[in-house]
Amino acid sequence: MDMNRTFFLRKEDAKPKWKVIDAQGKILGRLATQIADSLRGKDKAHYTAHTMSGDYIIVINADKIVLTGKKLTDKIYDHYTGYVGGYKEITAKKMLEKNPDRLIELAVKRMLPKNKLQNHFLRRLKVYAGSEHPHKAQIEKK
Repeated sequence: MDMNRTFFLRKEDAKPKWKVIDAQGKILGRLATQIADSLRGKDKAHYTAHTMSGDYIIVINADKIVLTGKKLTDKIYDHYTGYVGGYKEITAKKMLEKNPDRLIELAVKRMLPKNKLQNHFLRRLKVYAGSEHPHKAQIEKK
């Protein structure tokens, strides 16, 4: 490779892999940064910002994630439905009980760049509350 040329990864040259990450006992923010970097491809040597150079990520045991400090009771997730009086709030504790996979998806989404590739990255993220997932080819054989 010539030193005066810049390498750009082409779409057809990207070979994404599947990674299975166990979230049991891991801190939410640290896990989300690791997932976001892998989705974007920043953990690879051929990272190119404007291409899909990352991997597919499967997260299992999302219901066993850890939040430090008083975030479990103090952190509030809110959204607006679009209707009059449609402002909704939910604490992290209730979200962890009700929908733990959404907790990880939101953390990763907010760490990704806000551009057209964000939805493409999020399609490569699969989060499951239990230890089982339906992606048979990615189950490790022991």
